Amino acid sequence: MGYSGVRGGMNAILAAERLVRRSRDHAPAEWASTEQIVLRFRLAVDRIMGEAGLYDPPTAADAFRQAEGDVLEAAHLVRAHRSTLPRLAVTEPVDPDEMVVLRRIVPAHRTPDGPQLLGRTTDYTGRLLERPAGEQGDDFARNHRPAGVESDDFARNRHEAEQERPAERTPEQRQPRRFYQLLRDLDLVVEHGEPAEDPEPFDITRRAARPPAPRSAVLSSMARAETGALVGLWYRSILGPDGDVHEITLGDTRHGRVPLRVVHPHTGKPVEIGQIRVTEAEGIEDLDGADEDRTRFDVGYGLCFGHNERKAIAMANLDIAWRRAAPDSPLEQLLLLTTDGLDSGGFLEHLKLPHYVTFRSMVDRKLARRTARNSTEPRVPEPFGEECR
Repeated sequence: MGYSGVRGGMNAILAAERLVRRSRDHAPAEWASTEQIVLRFRLAVDRIMGEAGLYDPPTAADAFRQAEGDVLEAAHLVRAHRSTLPRLAVTEPVDPDEMVVLRRIVPAHRTPDGPQLLGRTTDYTGRLLERPAGEQGDDFARNHRPAGVESDDFARNRHEAEQERPAERTPEQRQPRRFYQLLRDLDLVVEHGEPAEDPEPFDITRRAARPPAPRSAVLSSMARAETGALVGLWYRSILGPDGDVHEITLGDTRHGRVPLRVVHPHTGKPVEIGQIRVTEAEGIEDLDGADEDRTRFDVGYGLCFGHNERKAIAMANLDIAWRRAAPDSPLEQLLLLTTDGLDSGGFLEHLKLPHYVTFRSMVDRKLARRTARNSTEPRVPEPFGEECR
């Protein structure tokens, strides 16, 4: 691919970069601090960490600020930063059963083992835009408030303080039994069998995954995929040829903290070095294939960094779709090669770079074919005259 520098060369490029920095430095309000971004834009920060493959909220927040809210660009910055970091150790496998749940819902069962913990969610409220009143409106309301009536903020804070504090959850409630175990007890789940050997999981950060790939490579690719691309591919996979939707039900859908452990270099024993937040989901699908056991369900699994239920749910259902796909299905190739936001977004972004030379060669080929067809020399259009050579 041949490129030609934009007119103005390096000076124009530096000037364009200065315009970006000038808008930051002369913003009417101070830029949000890293801590504010982590607290107030938590879902965007979690999505950046997942798509970048690096769990560090402050780093993701700094990238979010530098990218001016562009989540994909922020993930690109974090992934580039991650490539410069040394690998000091390899953690022990994380056991999701050790998760201390902050949110847990089981849409498939009203009363599963353990509580349904709604946690922080707007799933059950109307999507209504809440806009803060302007300063003039606030002043008007405050100055015309009847005597003896307290401010809205004070009344709200007092009301919240008077409310009974939620009961502390027991360890059993924070680590409930999985709904999947109930299905297994009822012999309603297809058992795929344990592999004869337990190989190391495929490391997609070291080498690219290509079909045919192990399940660990497919799940890792989905965990690091761009959320919108994964949801779009999932939605297409559940639509049948006639537009009918396959029977999809969710089992346990959780968000919580899991411990992170490494082997101590001196004692040789695992030690906990911290905790990370993850989201996991179980997708349940009704088996209806001609060669499938129609008396059972298949269960898929998804887990990703932070609080990102859309990605975890799409992962769980695509895990089943990948397993049930026909040998000639393009699904595995799509999952491995087209859902990475940096790959697809990077190719799209590069289209904005100068392509003068390559497009000029395309024009020359078109004109040459026209000449051969008409046996006459065409007049070169003005936009592609000598000044473009």
